[in-house]
Amino acid sequence: MNRPPSGTPPETPRRITTADVARMHADGQRIAMLTAYDFATAAIVDETGVPLILVGDSLGEVLLGYDSTVRVSMSEMLHHVKAVTRGTRRALVIADMPFMSYGLTPEESVRNAGAFLAEGGAQAVKVEGGVRSARTIAAIVRSGIPVMGHIGWTPQAKHGLGGKVRVQGKTREQARGLLADALAVQEGGAFAIVLELVPEQLATAITERLRIPTVGIGAGPGCSGQVLVINDMLGLGDFAPRHARRYAELRETMRAAVRAYVSDVESGAFPGPAETVRMDDAVLEEALGRSPLDQPAASTAAGIPLDRDL
Repeated sequence: MNRPPSGTPPETPRRITTADVARMHADGQRIAMLTAYDFATAAIVDETGVPLILVGDSLGEVLLGYDSTVRVSMSEMLHHVKAVTRGTRRALVIADMPFMSYGLTPEESVRNAGAFLAEGGAQAVKVEGGVRSARTIAAIVRSGIPVMGHIGWTPQAKHGLGGKVRVQGKTREQARGLLADALAVQEGGAFAIVLELVPEQLATAITERLRIPTVGIGAGPGCSGQVLVINDMLGLGDFAPRHARRYAELRETMRAAVRAYVSDVESGAFPGPAETVRMDDAVLEEALGRSPLDQPAASTAAGIPLDRDL
C-alpha cells in the first residue's frame, strides 16, 4: 500500500454527486439514506459511509418540538443544513425545502433552493409533490440545482390529505395518481424520488417504470433505496412508526446515563480523582498568602509600617 509522506495531510474524501447516485442505481446497488439535523450526528453518519444525508423538515417534529413540519421556516432549515454540511465530507447532503418556500413563483422557488446551496452548503434540495410540483422542479433543475422529488404521503400537505398519517395509493384512482406524479417528477428533471407510505406492490411498479432511483420510507423493499428518520432508527423517540426498524434504544440508554450521573453528583462520587485537576500545594500556599514572606513582620523598623501592612 502506498502511504502519503510523513507530515502530508490526509486526502479529503470526494463528495458523492448525483452522477454517482445514477451510477449506483444503474449498477443495481441499493441506496441508503438517513436524516441528520446537527453537526455531531452528521459527522458520525458520514463516517459510516452512508451516501445520502437528508436534512429533513422532520426536524420540526423530532428536534424542535413542533406539531407539524408545516411550521418549519427557511431560517430554521438553513441553520440545520449549515451544521450538517460542516459535519460531512463525503455524503451528498440534501436539504428539505420547507412549506411555502417553493411553488409560489418559479423565481422564489429557485431563490430559496439556491440559498440551501450558496448559504447552507448542501448539494441538492428535496421538493414535495408530484404533478403539482413538476414545473417548480423543472425551474429549479434548469437553474443548475439538483432536486429530489417526494410523493405518496407528503407531510407538508397533511391537512389537504385529511390530517391523519395514512398510506397513499390504495385505491385505483390514487394509484394512478401516484404513477402520474412519479412520471411528472422524473420529467421535471429530478435525480431521485422519495416514495413515502405507498403499498409495496405499487412502489415496486413505480420503481420499475422510472429511469431514476426511488427511495422508500414505508414503501416496501422494491424501491431502489431506503430512508429512515435517524431518531426512529436509534430509538430516540417515544413513538415508533410501523415502517421504522429500531437498530438501537438510545432513549433508554440516555435515561440510564442521566440517572447514574445525578446519583453520582448527589452521593459525591462525581467528580472523582480521574476528573479532577490538582495544582502544586506550594504554589497554592503562595497564592493564598501563606508563605513566610506573606506573614506580617514581628516588628517594623523605627515604627514605620511596611507597604503590605497598610
